[in-house]
Amino acid sequence: MGTELTDLPPEARPRRPAHLVSRRARVVWRVAALLTWIWPIGGVVGWMWFDDGNRSWQWLALGVVLVLAAVYLVVVPEWRFRVHRWEVTDDAVYTQSGWISQERRVAPISRIQTVDSEFGPIERLFGLGTLTVTTASAAGALRVAGLERATVDELVEELTRITSQVRGDAT
Repeated sequence: MGTELTDLPPEARPRRPAHLVSRRARVVWRVAALLTWIWPIGGVVGWMWFDDGNRSWQWLALGVVLVLAAVYLVVVPEWRFRVHRWEVTDDAVYTQSGWISQERRVAPISRIQTVDSEFGPIERLFGLGTLTVTTASAAGALRVAGLERATVDELVEELTRITSQVRGDAT
C-alpha cells in the first residue's frame, strides 16, 4: 500500500541521468589508481631487496600484485566511466555512481543547501573537477567527479541561480 513511483512528482522519480562524465576522467582515475598501487608494488620490491631467502614466493607475490594492479588500472576506470552519470534540470539533480553496488540519487532543487566545486591536483592537471551538491538528506552530498572544469563552473552558476529562486529553507 506504499506510494507508487508513478504517483511521485517527476523530480522525485529515480531515473538514469542523461550525461556521462568527461572521457578524460578515465585518465585521472588511472593515475589515482596507479598512485594507490605504488605502495603494494613497492612493498613486494622492498621485501625482495631486503630478503633474498624467499625468491620463489617473492616472485609469485610480485606477479600477483602486478596482475591485480594491471587489471584494476584497466577495468576500474572503464567501468566507472560507463556507470557514472549526471543530469541537472530545473527540478532536480540526478546522479548515478558505484562500482559493484550502484546507486541512483535524486536531489530536488528545493532540498539543495549548498553547491560546491573541487579541483584536486590530478584533476586540475587534466582540466577536470568535481561538483558537490549538499542537501538535508541523511544519505549525504551528491558528488559528480570527472567533469570538465568549465562544466563544473557552469553547473555551480546554474544551480546557484535555480536554487536562489526557490523559496524555503531547503530542509
